[in-house]
Amino acid sequence: MGGEYLILVGAIMLFSWMVSSKLKSKFELYSKLQLKNGMSGAEIAEKMLADNGITDVRVISTPGQLTDHYNPGDKTVNLSEAVYNHRNAAAAAVAAHECGHAVQHSIGYEWLTMRSKLVPIVNVASSYMQWILLAGILMIRTFPQLLLIGIVIFAATTLFSIITLPVEYDASNRALAWLENKHMLTQEEQAGAKDALKWAARTYVVAAIGSIATLLYYISIYSGSRRN
Repeated sequence: MGGEYLILVGAIMLFSWMVSSKLKSKFELYSKLQLKNGMSGAEIAEKMLADNGITDVRVISTPGQLTDHYNPGDKTVNLSEAVYNHRNAAAAAVAAHECGHAVQHSIGYEWLTMRSKLVPIVNVASSYMQWILLAGILMIRTFPQLLLIGIVIFAATTLFSIITLPVEYDASNRALAWLENKHMLTQEEQAGAKDALKWAARTYVVAAIGSIATLLYYISIYSGSRRN
């Protein structure tokens, strides 16, 4: 765990903070842009589902902020209270984006299917990965195979981060296309929704880059131990 690792972690944390801060400011800005059509996030979501012929997905409210997600297990679009009840460009963008995932699920979008299959593996891996990697580094000279096991597990989470990128971008593209084609928003509101989703997507890009960089770092440690 040398200086290179600390620099890597610091850089990743800095970029993540910058993007997250920008995302927060964008959503605060577009939360003040009230929709001319007067529709709430929940109403936007229900209409997008109906327009795509999806009748078996429920739109429900979930506690917290930025807790919005689509659950393919019970087929629910979960919208945070601010998105569910509010009638602004940010709420419309998020609601439509989550419905974009529901559309992906209904048509069997291959990247979403792949990500869903990795979820159980990633959930288990996340519980033990850091401990295995730490133990692997501490025991690198006596039991290097342990670090290799940790690298394989970490690689699964990295793959998940990479697969998440096309899933999220595609959901946003579907949301924006529907909002525009159905004339749901004014030009100003549409531009705000697009900008908000752009910054939301960048958080996944930063996460993927960070995961790839960290994986390469662990691989370099293992490779170095094999040469010594």
